Amino acid sequence: MKVNNLLYVALLLLSLNCFSQNWDKIEAKDGIHYISHYMQNINLDILGKYLYKGQEPVVELNEYGMGFYQLHEQPKRPMIWGLECDDRGALIYKKGFDNSKYTLWYQYTTKLEGDTEDDLNWKQVEFTMHFNTLKMFIQGERSKDYKEIASK
Repeated sequence: MKVNNLLYVALLLLSLNCFSQNWDKIEAKDGIHYISHYMQNINLDILGKYLYKGQEPVVELNEYGMGFYQLHEQPKRPMIWGLECDDRGALIYKKGFDNSKYTLWYQYTTKLEGDTEDDLNWKQVEFTMHFNTLKMFIQGERSKDYKEIASK
């Protein structure tokens, strides 16, 4: 009897993990969007620091949708982030000749003196991967090198 109960619990936990969502729903000024920061869903080597000409300002993408975003001549601020996806968790992107373009959404998690409501809303910026140079860019100016991942 105990073995059967243990088997049912294990099966329940496995099914919850298999059917768990791989995206979050956010509300931006222009409506509802879906984002993902779950690395098993993104399957890209995007975590790390993106530098402007090798220095600050920096954007840092960390695990679990956490990180830092720094505007020019501003302090680094903690934020949450995700790449835009559809309502099933599939990333939305446009593939070009030698690149792919994604939308990175971020929102500051702290309020600074003088911040407006708009400063604390979700913001979108362009995130691109360039296959020939093996570089990734945020806003076209902050970059990070990456390595190709072998196909399975």
